[in-house]
Amino acid sequence: MSEKPSDLVRAVEACLFAAEEPMTREQISAHLGDADVKDALATLQDIYSDRGIILVERGKRWQFQTAPDLAHLLRREKEQVRRLSRAATEVLAIIAYHEPVSRAEIEAIRGVQTSGGTLDVLMEAGWVRAAGRREVPGRPVIYATTPDFLGHFGLESRKDLPGLAELKAAGLLDPVDDAYDDMVAKKEEQLAAEQAADAEEAAENDEMNEEFSDEDSAEETAALETPDEKA
Repeated sequence: MSEKPSDLVRAVEACLFAAEEPMTREQISAHLGDADVKDALATLQDIYSDRGIILVERGKRWQFQTAPDLAHLLRREKEQVRRLSRAATEVLAIIAYHEPVSRAEIEAIRGVQTSGGTLDVLMEAGWVRAAGRREVPGRPVIYATTPDFLGHFGLESRKDLPGLAELKAAGLLDPVDDAYDDMVAKKEEQLAAEQAADAEEAAENDEMNEEFSDEDSAEETAALETPDEKA
């Protein structure tokens, strides 16, 4: 027979079951008279590791959720599919990898303007939030992801976001993106060539100016050496 959980473990369990939203460790502790709940949460994770529901931490918030291998049993036959536009997907990715970022910074990374409606869609989905203002002239609003974003995509923190190599291996990078990268590389090569040509032209102009300067100096010297006939 398994060992009976301590009163603190049971209290933490009840607290999480009764909560309407995921709770941070600090919130749980405050709810239980500032008790240290770190070990209790670890014990609960172990207890529920092989159950139909498991205890997970998403964005430093704790919650019970269905075990991943049983999720298909609870899906409704009719699902409402929410599809993000390409623009919204790009904006969400930029915010996730670069947060906190302003709208101007998002546009600089994308290379195109971002409509306010795109950000509104992401905020209505609960994946993006306004995270304050940048302390620069104009004080633009900056955006960041939410705990719901981490929970929806099964991430404990932003450190779990896939890297570029992983995205390519999974086939999640559009070939258009590769074409865009090639275009950017060609643009950079073209710009470097133009800058080199400008530098070469500037050097030639400097040489010509030096030659003219030497000729003027020679003429001045000759004029000084030739006596004035009227003198």
